[in-house]
Amino acid sequence: MACMTSPRSNRRQFLKGQAAVQALGELVAPDTERDAAATANAAPETYLLQLGRRAMACQFEVFLNAGQYPQAADVALEALDLIDRLEEQMTVYRDTSEISQINRFAASRPVEVESRLFDLLSRAAHLHRETEGALDITAGPLTKVWGFYRRAGEIPSADNLADALSRVSSGLLELDPSNHSVRFQKPGMELNLGAIGKGYALDRVAELMIASGIDNFLWHGGQSSVLARGACGPRAEDGAGWIVDLRHPLRPERSIVEVCLRDRALGTSGAGTQFFRHGGRRYGHILDPRAGWPAEGVYSATVIACNAADADALATALYVLGPQRALEWCQRHPEIGLLMFVPGEGSKSVELLTAGLAPDDWSLTGDL
Repeated sequence: MACMTSPRSNRRQFLKGQAAVQALGELVAPDTERDAAATANAAPETYLLQLGRRAMACQFEVFLNAGQYPQAADVALEALDLIDRLEEQMTVYRDTSEISQINRFAASRPVEVESRLFDLLSRAAHLHRETEGALDITAGPLTKVWGFYRRAGEIPSADNLADALSRVSSGLLELDPSNHSVRFQKPGMELNLGAIGKGYALDRVAELMIASGIDNFLWHGGQSSVLARGACGPRAEDGAGWIVDLRHPLRPERSIVEVCLRDRALGTSGAGTQFFRHGGRRYGHILDPRAGWPAEGVYSATVIACNAADADALATALYVLGPQRALEWCQRHPEIGLLMFVPGEGSKSVELLTAGLAPDDWSLTGDL
């Protein structure tokens, strides 16, 4: 997972008025994984405390109402330390992680994992079934055969693709809740939590913040995963939430939609910047785990859900399902909000599809 970097690490930064608006405007700028952008509109007298650190190959940051909580900075730094530990647990790029241990040994024996990680794997397996297989955390072999694992995209041979696809299916994943163990039914399977890991990290740090008495904050991870609790500045008293700005999928310099996050999370999936071209055709990095090929027909999918893990995972799944199947899925799950940008009738035109959103949840701020 990769995204835009930030010059800030553990430093505390105070922002006032328009500076605060601009800082939050950088929040979800299009990155190398997903095409979204966020801006929080703050009143002129609003001060925000901003802390961040690079983890999971991207920048995690938190915004808090400055002066509201004396313990805010210390708790935020503790939360950033937690993100570091979660990366150690979930990454596929370190041999010592629990996910790497599963990938190494689960084909030969059950591998016991930490209870919260087991719950996450179980949730991902449930979402796999709920989304007709569009979300699949066992798609690691496909990511590798297409070259996206090392950011060197290439079209695989038919034999190599067929081999990789034969080792992909959460239906071949055995999860034993009695001892929190994982086992693969087929050799060569691999887990990769790229579609859900950052959102899960946001959920965990939100738990820590709330347990520490802080209930007004906005976190982002990788700039396309956002979780908000309470409200920004003076709006904290009335629970008005945080305003997040989505950018045009083809013209990322332009804002196009405002979303109000009230104790909810937002995840955006798109292949606008992580792709390669071959033979005049564009191949994005979001793969359909059922077919083995890059998903097509959608510019970006933004999902609003109660937690960030679901928002991230479902953004990927609905992107893969495509416009019609995604809207049908949302009709069966009215608790989930969707904003999906798809190609319009013109060569560079865009159409916006929505589902599960109340009128005051979002507004169009620019021309499609």
